[in-house]
Amino acid sequence: MSEYFKNIATGATTIATGMGITLKHFFNAVHRKGDAGIDDVDYFGQVDGLVTLQYPREAVPTPSNGRYRLHNDIDDCIGCGQCVRACPVRCIEMETIKVMPEDLAACGKTSGGQQKKFWVPLFDIDTAKCMTCGICTTVCPTECLRHTPVADFSDFDRWNLVYHFGNLTRHEAEAKKRKVEEAQAKAQAEKERKAAEAAAASAEPGETNP
Repeated sequence: MSEYFKNIATGATTIATGMGITLKHFFNAVHRKGDAGIDDVDYFGQVDGLVTLQYPREAVPTPSNGRYRLHNDIDDCIGCGQCVRACPVRCIEMETIKVMPEDLAACGKTSGGQQKKFWVPLFDIDTAKCMTCGICTTVCPTECLRHTPVADFSDFDRWNLVYHFGNLTRHEAEAKKRKVEEAQAKAQAEKERKAAEAAAASAEPGETNP
């Protein structure tokens, strides 16, 4: 019988202890918890105070070296495609068009002085797939791909999570493609003409060129 009442006393004591801790935090919650960010050495020392954030007017501080939403500085992109090949989840989609010699000046150079040789009409990053591993930023030779501090970019529409960074409109891209195709067709015709002339010149007298 004594064990029975002892268990009741232990239960009542533990409940009172727990409620005491709860009431302590309840009365301390009238004050705002400190402003130290999660990367601050004093962050876990802030044990008392109100911790609920008034979202979206307030946000949880993010570490300065965190990997969050990707951004591509398209003016520095050379269209090499290394990021596309390196991405383990295939969240980057890119399309390139070769720059004709007369358009090199218009295409411009990167901030590092490298001449760009490809237009990039399509450069899409699907952040719904991205796992922020950072591999694409590591292999990028011009460092145009980088992680931004934007950690919260939720949306009701899944397709709004696809970010577009192309440097040509659809009509501009079609015009560039036609220009390249015409140049390739002209070069192929010239190659065939020279081959035919060479074959005719090497033919024996009296033979006809098929």
